[in-house]
Amino acid sequence: MKNSALVVVDMLYDFIDGSLACLNSKNAVKEAAGFIDSMTSGQEGNSNEEILDTFPILFVCDHHPADHSSFREYGGTWPPHCIQGTHGGAVHEILQPYMQEELTFFKGCDPAVEQYSGFEAANKAGQSLGEILGLLDAENVYVCGIATEYCVRATCEDLKKAGFKVRLLSNALGYVDEAGHRKALEEMKTEGMIIE
Repeated sequence: MKNSALVVVDMLYDFIDGSLACLNSKNAVKEAAGFIDSMTSGQEGNSNEEILDTFPILFVCDHHPADHSSFREYGGTWPPHCIQGTHGGAVHEILQPYMQEELTFFKGCDPAVEQYSGFEAANKAGQSLGEILGLLDAENVYVCGIATEYCVRATCEDLKKAGFKVRLLSNALGYVDEAGHRKALEEMKTEGMIIE
């Protein structure tokens, strides 16, 4: 699995069972955990750090201030979600053991800016997702997350533009609407992404 990494997009409680709960999201979390286990099995006895050196797992998280411009009461499209410091903004507990601070990236932190793509999301040290994937020498980037039609798609398209081979884990996706999900998958396939 050399030169491969996994990007987990917005597997956060508000998108799973909260204010913006998406279809298939609980199942998507289980599928993502199963995929991680399959990629890291045979490495029992190794520490988490060693496993992540072999197969890095990067998390992208919506991380909004309470007055974010994407929220309806501030002129946006969405109900309040993934507010900093809330349960709704936390990664699902099944996936939390795989998180590392330097491989966790936050987007939507500026109240005035709406951000769907995780590509420019930054970790606490201010490094972007794209920058870290470059430092990891990742060529194949697997992607799972919520929601297919929005943040997953925008992240995949930016990864592809930056030259990464994008492999979308279709069973490990949550989505707003099934027809929209299928349409987004078809369109991403024609854009050269590999749907697995």
